[in-house]
Amino acid sequence: MSIDLELQIASSIQTLPHPAQFREWVSATLWQRIETAELTIRIVDEDEIIALNQQYRKKTGSTNVLSFPYEAIPGVASRFLGDIVICAPIIEKESNEQQKPLLAHWAHMVVHGTLHLLGYDHQTDEEAVEMESTETDILLKLGFQPPYGETITP
Repeated sequence: MSIDLELQIASSIQTLPHPAQFREWVSATLWQRIETAELTIRIVDEDEIIALNQQYRKKTGSTNVLSFPYEAIPGVASRFLGDIVICAPIIEKESNEQQKPLLAHWAHMVVHGTLHLLGYDHQTDEEAVEMESTETDILLKLGFQPPYGETITP
């Protein structure tokens, strides 16, 4: 598998995962789904995610992760999947509120965003079940607890 991952840090938060962890999480998500890929993960603060959420989704306020799948020009081959934007302060806040380990929540948001780039969505109940099940499978393989509540004990 060949992955070109550009990691852009545009956040003042100092407790970010190591770049190798982002690559590991993306690789686990793409494994057996796609052989080669390019994508960008941009880590931002709330002001940037609020502006992006308003501009592209027409929604007010912040969010944890936004995905922007690349739409290739017809007839032009591209390995580029798109961009993922993750709001570091929201990840920290949600991790505390949900009493989840910070690293596990980071991994979940990277997996979630990457799945969106692959075409997964959660607009309908059926889509949500499929996406959440896929996220859970990937996160379990990475050694994390299921992200939607149930705890697995060894």
